[in-house]
Amino acid sequence: MTTNITSPQLEAASDVLEDVLRFQYPADSVVSAFFRHNRNAGVHDRAFIAEAVYGVLRNLRQLQGVVGDSVRARKLVLAWLIRIEGYSQRQLAPLLSKNELDWIVEVKAAAYTPTTLGERTNMPDWLAARLAAQFGGEDAEEKLLALATAFNRPAPLDLRVNPLKIERDAVLERFKIDGIAASAGQYSPLCIRLESRISLQKHPLFLDGSIEVQDEGSQLLGFLVGPKRGEMVADFCAGAGGKTLLLGALMRSTGRLYAFDVSEKRLLKAKPRLARAGLSNVHPAAIDHENDSRIKRLAGKMDRVLVDAPCSGFGTLRRNPDLKWRQTEPGVIELSEKQARILAAASRLVKKGGRLVYATCSLLDVENDVVVDAFIAAHPEYKQIPANEVLTEAKIALDTGDRLRLDPLTHGTDGFYAAVFERIA
Repeated sequence: MTTNITSPQLEAASDVLEDVLRFQYPADSVVSAFFRHNRNAGVHDRAFIAEAVYGVLRNLRQLQGVVGDSVRARKLVLAWLIRIEGYSQRQLAPLLSKNELDWIVEVKAAAYTPTTLGERTNMPDWLAARLAAQFGGEDAEEKLLALATAFNRPAPLDLRVNPLKIERDAVLERFKIDGIAASAGQYSPLCIRLESRISLQKHPLFLDGSIEVQDEGSQLLGFLVGPKRGEMVADFCAGAGGKTLLLGALMRSTGRLYAFDVSEKRLLKAKPRLARAGLSNVHPAAIDHENDSRIKRLAGKMDRVLVDAPCSGFGTLRRNPDLKWRQTEPGVIELSEKQARILAAASRLVKKGGRLVYATCSLLDVENDVVVDAFIAAHPEYKQIPANEVLTEAKIALDTGDRLRLDPLTHGTDGFYAAVFERIA
């Protein structure tokens, strides 16, 4: 965080935060839209605006506990600078009116004693209660506090190497020459973690499809699917194609890879990425719902199916802190019912001996174990395969048990969950 803040930066950050706090759209889309409409904003301007918006979102419960929950965005930004970032009154004085100066003196001196678990973790009470209950035991609250602290830190920038184009060591060597500090990921054999956030959009390796941005935890889902050359594979909830790209590369651009999604707009965004990656085996297909006729025609034909189900996204709070304020408990329950329907529909695609992987970027049991346990009970034609055994076969040294469970505190990745099944009848 730069120590020299300008008045236009403060105004812009306040305006963007005002829009974000309406919670009508994801924070990243609001911030991106602002930058698109203000292309003259410099690097430092963009950095401050993004840091301020996300800093307030991460600490919103605490900040509102200090200044109240009805203050405007500008005062929340000022409170964040004073209470979280440690700015002094002297540093901010040139930007403020006399009234604001008097106000931040009060804010700096105000006592804040969080009483609920939600206040202590900067989460809604219902979310903190659900996560603490999952931990169980006398130290459940302390475990949740540690996890919440990990979620409140900005995420690192992870890259995935495209094995169709380049080896990981070659990318690391190129970065070394370019003065980009980077290291190999801890788990995924294709992961590179950058030691600082830089813009990669114009780097030759990004432009030619040799590297893509993808969290290391997300990469592991592709290795759980483990597609082989010449197989028929489906990415059932493909979105913008991040995991589709990995599956296609693991198939060496052979066989047939269907990328299904209910959003044609998201699939269109994937097309330039697929072309850049050199993949010719991917077939994007927009569907109306999980029981679309296109799905039914492929029943029993797939070797492998990935269901990266629509979820609360609570595993990505480092990147999307607004989700904890945008999601509701009834909304999550509704999502879990949708996830169950999608998993059941996708399971019909798999042929005997084929593999099905269910995954979310959530840590909530209601979206994970509850959905998987119900699926197993209702589908005797499937058996569960231990995720740790699948990863061992892929020469990945990670054992979280029968089901993959990742979180930023333990693994340094986003929060992910996955279960692996084989069709036996």
